[in-house]
Amino acid sequence: MAKSRRYAETLEKYDREKLFAPKEAFELVKELATANFDETIELSARLGVDPKHADQNIRGTVVLPEGTGQEVTLVVFAKGEKAKEAEEAGADFVGGEELAEKIEGGWLDFDLAIATPDMMSVVGRLGRVLGPKGLMPNPKAGTVTFELEKAVAEFKAGKLEYRVDKTGIVHLPIGKASFTEEELLNNYHKIMDTLAKERPAAAKGKFFRTLAISPTMGPGVKIDPAATMSFIGR
Repeated sequence: MAKSRRYAETLEKYDREKLFAPKEAFELVKELATANFDETIELSARLGVDPKHADQNIRGTVVLPEGTGQEVTLVVFAKGEKAKEAEEAGADFVGGEELAEKIEGGWLDFDLAIATPDMMSVVGRLGRVLGPKGLMPNPKAGTVTFELEKAVAEFKAGKLEYRVDKTGIVHLPIGKASFTEEELLNNYHKIMDTLAKERPAAAKGKFFRTLAISPTMGPGVKIDPAATMSFIGR
């Protein structure tokens, strides 16, 4: 696919093969975010795991200390008092059977779905729709819970679900180009510390194989895993 002149010009600003210390990397990635909107800074971390094995299929959540800078649209499947709790907590859409039917009809204008355990009989049939989009509620991700007030507040504030893909890579938004370098670094170190603690016993060799950050419309900047490991002390 042809790249724009703006994209080509950004490539001339740095050596794409160089491994940068985290602080240098975030200074540079902010310079590369030259689009006319506030670009999201994405992290791609290739881990030394084999996702085909259940004990290495890393999945969990992390609360970013500086938030994501993104508005999160939440759907909550709940009934009775729990539905009222979700609405008061700030959920954007709350419902049950009628909400499931709307999604079955093709509506997917939301970023995250949460459900109380007693609503999973309704949500379960949406697996074919929500599963491929990564939107299916899951207890391990904290999206199947009776603690709706807490869950809605955390996800609205910047809680993220992460999951290693079939190639062993975790992709996560880490903030916006408008964030300060310190804010981006705070989020980055929180994610790295969280992932390091998830290292399975069966993982061999280096755990962080490659690390890179990139703006929505720009090229990637490689981060030196050793520099990251020295910071988080692992």
